[in-house]
Amino acid sequence: NKYLYKYKKSTILIFGLTSIVWSELIKKDDLNINLKNSILVHGGGWKKITEVNATKKNFKKLLNSKFKLNRSHDYYGMVEQTGSIFFECEYGLFHTSIFSDILIRDKNFKIKKNKQKGLLQTISILPSSYPGHSILTEDIGSIHGINNCKCGRGGKIFKVHGRLLKAETRGCGNVDDN
Repeated sequence: NKYLYKYKKSTILIFGLTSIVWSELIKKDDLNINLKNSILVHGGGWKKITEVNATKKNFKKLLNSKFKLNRSHDYYGMVEQTGSIFFECEYGLFHTSIFSDILIRDKNFKIKKNKQKGLLQTISILPSSYPGHSILTEDIGSIHGINNCKCGRGGKIFKVHGRLLKAETRGCGNVDDN
């Protein structure tokens, strides 16, 4: 609160794991803070909090109602693949960069058409010291266009719909509460 008061006229950048923001900020009843001038960038741990019925919609709604924070941006990426960090735009869609790409594959690994759900494959030109340039994830995604998002950003536009059923929960956001 002292920090927020001191910098109340500044824009504050908050960065954290989605699951930790949920458990240590959103779900705490004793916090009375105003984050109106803040921007939250978060990612990781969605699989963990979907078990308690957290959705992107109620995540953002609670941030706004409890803390007046209305600039929240999810990102999708993995430490296993340098260069594949996909940021969510204000329309809730992720975008590839000039260094990355994605493909959506069916259960036989054939490429799916736009707006069809399938396994998300991430591709990056940056990894060179290990074979991390192409990773088939256990996440379900769908492509929704190229260079045609209302936000004006370029690249492939895609959604992440969650993880395959019965896939092992793992990743950087899978932190222990203890």
